[in-house]
Amino acid sequence: MATPTKPDITLDPRTYARGLSCVHCGLCLPACPTYTETGNEADSPRGRIQLMLAMADGRIRATKDAVEHLDLCLDCRACEPACPSGVVYHELIEETRVKLEQRSDSIESDSKNKDRKTIVDRFLRLMFFHIFTHPTRLKLALLPARLLQRIGLWKVFNSIGLFNILGPKLGKLQQMLPSQGQLWPPAPREKYGTGTKRVGFLTGCIGSVMYEPVNRRAIELLVACGAEVLVPKSQKCCAAIHHHNAAEHEAQRFARANIDAFLPKDSAQPVDWIVSTIGGCGAQLRDYGTLLRDDPNYAERAKIFAWKVRDISEVLLELGMPANLHRVEETVTYHDACHLAHAQRVTVAPRALLAKVPGLKLIPLPESDMCCGAAGTYNLTQPEMATKLARRKLDNIALTKCSTCVTGNAGCSMHISSEADRLDRKLTVVHPVDILHRAVFGN
Repeated sequence: MATPTKPDITLDPRTYARGLSCVHCGLCLPACPTYTETGNEADSPRGRIQLMLAMADGRIRATKDAVEHLDLCLDCRACEPACPSGVVYHELIEETRVKLEQRSDSIESDSKNKDRKTIVDRFLRLMFFHIFTHPTRLKLALLPARLLQRIGLWKVFNSIGLFNILGPKLGKLQQMLPSQGQLWPPAPREKYGTGTKRVGFLTGCIGSVMYEPVNRRAIELLVACGAEVLVPKSQKCCAAIHHHNAAEHEAQRFARANIDAFLPKDSAQPVDWIVSTIGGCGAQLRDYGTLLRDDPNYAERAKIFAWKVRDISEVLLELGMPANLHRVEETVTYHDACHLAHAQRVTVAPRALLAKVPGLKLIPLPESDMCCGAAGTYNLTQPEMATKLARRKLDNIALTKCSTCVTGNAGCSMHISSEADRLDRKLTVVHPVDILHRAVFGN
């Protein structure tokens, strides 16, 4: 095949420079979940960087086979803390995906591979952008399933294999639905408490629907620790789903809306922190400075916004837990959510808080920071690899002999729980907030 004269993609020089920082040392390889599973250099951060640079240079075409190696990347960012050269890998993979999406009609020149997206892919993309990121729509979409769960038919349909006709991607979608949930999760008030520290609370789109009790308990904990909590009604999805699925302009629109909601220009009392209970959301919020770096109207405010973002565990630790905590007589293990540990570099705070709970015993988890395969919407677009990584995570949890796993990300919780249920493994997955709430308020 002749060397193309025109590259299929053109990367921003700042992003391209990220790739040039790679010195090919290979220290990222054992940190990469897909490389540890396949052993293929093209499925490693180092290999993918070379693929992306070669596409941008015009040395290789963005063929279906080449792009599949990039699609298999979880964007878990485990390679970033492992890199001695400080390569900011996620900026490179995320912009490449945007450019490939923009040029999707030129990814393959032959007609049989021209349309890369199947009907299922297009349906999932519709769900990602127009259902998952809008809480009211998501509540409506889940209502029939919740009703079937309440009357017992959902379990019957699952037991007779009715959902097998959906195929691997849609089958994974129904598998991810928690077995217990509210028919119509209530929306929070706009203000709680009267503390000296002002906390802006991001409810999250999926988090506010699937894990509304975690949000409610988090707010109660913040108030008990002396904070005033503000929950702006005008807040939107954090933009992670759009950003990780190459919808750059929509991601920027959501980011601007959240900046206006949490940091309004006319506010006389700005929030001290912007808090999330979901590791993936928090990582995206911290990235607003990069996402809007070329927006003259928002670039500076985006930097300020990103600087104020904290995980719930960081804020609770800084505020200080109340005295005379109740005992929680349990033995648990802790899974580091990728976008909490690798993207936000938050590993100490959750463990430090759990260590304060009387009676709680925390057992170290082997490969605690290895991705479980959830990775936002990855488990729906790449169900085979996601399932392999979930099995690996469950096998490591089994080594701890714990029946409870603690993690700070809704996606991890749904993915690990659903795979444990599928394999008939007795495991409860909870958020650190759940245990801390019991310690503060009792059972």
